[in-house]
Amino acid sequence: MDILEYVIKEALILIPVLYVIGMFIKSTPNVPSWIIPWIMLALGVIGATALVGFNVQGVIQGVLVAGVTVFANQLIQQTINK
Repeated sequence: MDILEYVIKEALILIPVLYVIGMFIKSTPNVPSWIIPWIMLALGVIGATALVGFNVQGVIQGVLVAGVTVFANQLIQQTINK
């Protein structure tokens, strides 16, 4: 099962955008690490609904791109910090 089969082409741009925003948020000392995925989820839903429209499809796309972003970040972190 390929998660990118479910993400529409228009929303793919949100994955690197959310990743970069997450790196900036991570470097902010006043933001705890546990809240970063929640911020990514909110930004993903906002971004996807801006691209797709405010409907169920937009919310689902936002959740998917946020999930892919957090998952990719964890893969990178776990690979680097064996």
